[in-house]
Amino acid sequence: MTKGLWDRETVATMLMAAYAPLAIVWLWFDGVDGAARLVLALVISGGWHLVFMLARAQPPSLAGAISALAVAMLAPEELGLIRLTLGISFGAVMGELIFGGWGRNVVNPATVTLSFLGFGFPAFGWPEFVQPVIWAVLPAAAIGVATGVMPAAVIAGAAVVTGLAAAAGLPLVPVLPAAGIVLVLLVCDPVTSAATALGRWLNGAFFGGLVCLFAYGWDGAAPLQMAVAAALLSSLAAPLFDEAAIEMWHLRRRRRLGRS
Repeated sequence: MTKGLWDRETVATMLMAAYAPLAIVWLWFDGVDGAARLVLALVISGGWHLVFMLARAQPPSLAGAISALAVAMLAPEELGLIRLTLGISFGAVMGELIFGGWGRNVVNPATVTLSFLGFGFPAFGWPEFVQPVIWAVLPAAAIGVATGVMPAAVIAGAAVVTGLAAAAGLPLVPVLPAAGIVLVLLVCDPVTSAATALGRWLNGAFFGGLVCLFAYGWDGAAPLQMAVAAALLSSLAAPLFDEAAIEMWHLRRRRRLGRS
């Protein structure tokens, strides 16, 4: 993250503002249970951030709250205190803090947490969302894109691929709501998504393609589980898309200058 106005805490604050409509609607319908999960995620994630902040003499960060919201909303249900604590701790430490904190991590820590919980404890069901929560994704995405903290090309790439697949007759209706929420909360992370213009289009298209593939061939899986798996793989592939975009730019430049 750059210094000045666009430091990492400014970006984190704007992300929290973008997530606010989604978080408020979700808390309204999920009630006390949702609030309890959010408080637990905030305490565990904040505790690990405090430990690493003190060890490294770093300033406090809102990054833990961003991950906590995603985990509280998307984590499998009825996991219990011990499993949730283990999963959030693993995601916060191994997904973010060992790399130096938010802004230096490779994969979104909430994605790491959700993957750990989902594949480590497959017997627990994934949550489903009511229609108002699903529609609240739209203002969250609009605020994120308008403030520049969510890459619009990632959203557009995913929308193009899933739209074409739906037009071709692929049964995507059950998985699209979960994919939309995961796209906004996890895939559009400005740190772990692709950084180049072309790379972002490819990043979003790859996520959308994986969602379509899983919806077609992953029988019995919950829609949210498919979307989280697609988010994990697309985040891991993001650096490759940037490398491909940079290499294509160099190739065009060499051709324009007449070099072999």
